[in-house]
Amino acid sequence: MVRPLDSDLDASLIELGWTPFFSSQLSPDDRASLCPVRVMAVRRGKIAVSGLIAGAVSERLIPPYVAQAQGEDSHATVGDWLLIDEASSQIARILRRASLFTRRTPGNQRKVQLIAANVDTLFIVASCDQDFNLARLERYLVMTREAGVTPVVVLTKADRADDPEVFAHAARALHSDLQVITVNGKDLTSAGRLAAWCGQGKTVALMGSSGVGKSTLIKTLTGSERIITQAVREGDGKGRHTTTVREMHRLDQGGWLMDTPGMRELHLSEAGEGLKEVFDDILLLAQQCRFSNCRHDVEPDCNVRTAIAAGGLDKARFLRWRKLTLEECASATARSTQSRTSQKRGQSSGR
Repeated sequence: MVRPLDSDLDASLIELGWTPFFSSQLSPDDRASLCPVRVMAVRRGKIAVSGLIAGAVSERLIPPYVAQAQGEDSHATVGDWLLIDEASSQIARILRRASLFTRRTPGNQRKVQLIAANVDTLFIVASCDQDFNLARLERYLVMTREAGVTPVVVLTKADRADDPEVFAHAARALHSDLQVITVNGKDLTSAGRLAAWCGQGKTVALMGSSGVGKSTLIKTLTGSERIITQAVREGDGKGRHTTTVREMHRLDQGGWLMDTPGMRELHLSEAGEGLKEVFDDILLLAQQCRFSNCRHDVEPDCNVRTAIAAGGLDKARFLRWRKLTLEECASATARSTQSRTSQKRGQSSGR
């Protein structure tokens, strides 16, 4: 028999990121018979978990899925909180997530890939060089806002740029309240500017393209020599994939730093609310168009086109918003089709 939790917030679990949000999901039976653990790393065919197992904090490797369950929620991802059976190591349940990052699988817009769960702050990592890309930053911002997570843009390789503030200014222009930090990822004092988001029990994740310096930054923040870094290809500034697993690293401040593989393609799975928040300036302008269904092409009295002509709205930003909006419409159609197909299969199996 596994001992029940001594309190709603056992001290050893708090260090792993346990909060009342997760504690409130436990029934008396859960507390008496199951072990709460957190997914610390996702590897091929196994996940590494850490938590209260047999009454003490320990780690083990277990299968990544809930037995006899179907759907996306039957698979665990890095950052998840689970309830497991001590004897079998089988996942009994994945606790409801405070936040979840997903993306559409490249080449299969109907399949969703889980990226990370229960993140408090996302460090969107870009570099002060030719790889800097506003459209890519906006995609990450939309995904972050959709997940209800605080975004912080971290611009690496500031020591190599003639004027890193040029890149910072361009990033800050994406949204009025966006935090943008420039760092030299190899320098502890410089990277230490990120400590404010890394307090005890807090989880921060890093996402960005390959070669922007995520692994170097993690190595500096954690002091870990296990983090492999590779040189960026000369000429085009594109990096090689260094990170191959999703993994959480302990920080001196008591928080956790989550690394994810670089993503050259980020296909958003659901982005409706995120688009509204990141592009709220365009939506406000659109409210003043004569027609509520204005497409901002040739319609008369289009306030958006007027703003572009007057220099109040950057046309490139408008075009990026339009592209993401069309993608979201296509994704919504795919989700609707998939839902109807699942319902039909359920009805057929129930006959």
